[in-house]
Amino acid sequence: MRAWWIENPAPLTGPHAGHPLVYGEKPDPVPGPGELLLRVSVCGVCRTDLHLAEGDLPPKRPGVVPGHEIVGRVIGKGPGAGRFAVGDRVGAAWLRSTCGTCRFCVRGDENLCLAPRFTGWDDDGGFAELATVPEAFAYPIPAVFSDEEAAPLLCAGIIGYRALRRAALRPAGKLGIYGFGASAHLAAQVARAEGHEVYVMTRSEEARRLARELGAVFVGGAADAPPEALDSAILFAPAGSLVPAALRALDRGGTLAVAGIYLSPIPSLDYAADLFQERQLRSVTANTRRDGQEFLYAAAGIPLRPTVIPYPFFQADRALADLAADRVTGAAVLRRPAVSETNAAG
Repeated sequence: MRAWWIENPAPLTGPHAGHPLVYGEKPDPVPGPGELLLRVSVCGVCRTDLHLAEGDLPPKRPGVVPGHEIVGRVIGKGPGAGRFAVGDRVGAAWLRSTCGTCRFCVRGDENLCLAPRFTGWDDDGGFAELATVPEAFAYPIPAVFSDEEAAPLLCAGIIGYRALRRAALRPAGKLGIYGFGASAHLAAQVARAEGHEVYVMTRSEEARRLARELGAVFVGGAADAPPEALDSAILFAPAGSLVPAALRALDRGGTLAVAGIYLSPIPSLDYAADLFQERQLRSVTANTRRDGQEFLYAAAGIPLRPTVIPYPFFQADRALADLAADRVTGAAVLRRPAVSETNAAG
């Protein structure tokens, strides 16, 4: 199969830009017990993939295929796999498997599992023509979404949904969103559908335009102070420098959820100005399958309008470079290669 893999992590932009991804042939994967073999239709391009490519998150093994927002059709099944039929459209997400036996799994917090595996980090992901997924961690895709629309729901959407819950927003509350990329623009739509007011702070003018289109009551720069105190906030931008500003924008008792696996260093916090009066700072660590199921059900019912920028499969490196340079408004996705695209890539 044709695939992309991470060879030598390096920045994709700037004076020290390199070429961390390699495009070529890899052996076709074989589904193990309880696994599905998918022919990938579309794979989302997530900021976590960017962090892996650039070395902010060290790859778990050499030559790993990134991509964890996979939409595909079942074309094969390993021994014991019976949940889906050949031909079914399913999605594979970031959380690939958990141990099921540690204290966190037993109590229902599988996102905190002590021995998890992640798609595109521990095991090969969807920047490839074929991929495998344990059927217990695969999701049926709601029919209301096309393949391209569904892909970003499988990480950006699910994590944004969990971040919204971690932000502990009160009914009809005021929610601040810092950064307005793939995950944020989906979480904003869920918040709006639930009756909340959304205040967006982001540096990209195109992202600010999208925020206005999606009904934000205030749109400003990344570090701007919103016009009213916020009940809750979510930091989607991987910029620790924004944590103090987001905390200071909260009303008494407000909660800031940080929705990212990577965050640059946080400056020193001033207890009185940033945390006193029962403000809270929370992280978001992966997701549970229940989060994914609840979110996809809610997304189909709203329904969400993912803003998607499609790239040909052989341009995954360009998609990541555009993401690094803030040239993507919404969510980037890779489409399965046609014959002409495969030939163009050599």
